[in-house]
Amino acid sequence: MQEYEIAFSGQIAAGAELSQVKAAIARLFKADDALLARLFSGRRVIIKQAVDADTANTYQVAFQRAGALLEVRPLHEGAVEEISLGLPEEQGRPAAGPAEPTAVDTPRSMLQVAPRDEYMAAFSDVQAPDFGVAPLGADLQPKRTAAAAPELDLSALSLAPVGSDLGQLAKDDAIEVPDISHIKLQDE
Repeated sequence: MQEYEIAFSGQIAAGAELSQVKAAIARLFKADDALLARLFSGRRVIIKQAVDADTANTYQVAFQRAGALLEVRPLHEGAVEEISLGLPEEQGRPAAGPAEPTAVDTPRSMLQVAPRDEYMAAFSDVQAPDFGVAPLGADLQPKRTAAAAPELDLSALSLAPVGSDLGQLAKDDAIEVPDISHIKLQDE
C-alpha cells in the first residue's frame, strides 16, 4: 500500500483572499492564532504522514474548498536527497565522481546538494567542503608518538622515617572561652 505525506506551505489558490482562507483553515483545524501563524509562515509544515490515498485525497479536497494549495507526495519516493561531488569547472576536476581519500594539505571538493523542497532550496548556495568517507577499516585517529620523559633532578629529595614530624604546626589543646556572664536576655 502506498503511503503519502501531506504538507502545507501557506500557498493559497489564485483569486482567493488570504483572510478568508485563514478563516476556513481555522474552522477546519479548530486552530488558534499561533497555529495559523505557523501554517502560513511560508515554511513547509507537515500536516499528516503515512496516510493512504483516500485520506490524502480527503485532505486535498478540504484544502481546495478552503482556497489553499496542499502538497501531497508519496512518502517513500524521493525521500533521499541527491548528492553529487564537484568543483567548479575552472579548477579542472570532474563535476561528479566517487569520493577519494584526500590528504590534509590538498584542496577539498565542494559538496553540492539538489534540494528536495522549497525549504531546502534556501540552502542550495551554501558552500560546504566535502570531507568524504574513509575506506572501510581505516584508522581515523592519528598515530600517537611516545612523549619523552622529562629530565628531573630528584637527588635532593629523601623520605622521612615513619612517625616523624614533618613540620606541621602544633595545635593548641586549650581553647579560651570568653566571659559572657555580663550578657542577659531581655523579656519583652
